[in-house]
Amino acid sequence: MEASIIDLRYKMKDVLCALERKEQVTILYRGKVKGTIMPAGADTAMDVRNHPFFGSSPEDDKSIAGEMERLRGGRFGAV
Repeated sequence: MEASIIDLRYKMKDVLCALERKEQVTILYRGKVKGTIMPAGADTAMDVRNHPFFGSSPEDDKSIAGEMERLRGGRFGAV
């Protein structure tokens, strides 16, 4: 389910019902995702295959610092 800030204010019952159904609620602010509300007791473990460093090996040419900079992006990078 997606909910805006206005939905959180005026339709909290619908948001809580979605959480009871074990649905994730994505919070939008001005149309952009700001966060996600997970139902209590939801499994939050990340699948190892989805981790950014899955499949990397010591023989790779990439440096760890360079790869971290690429994943994080620059501090003042283009939007």
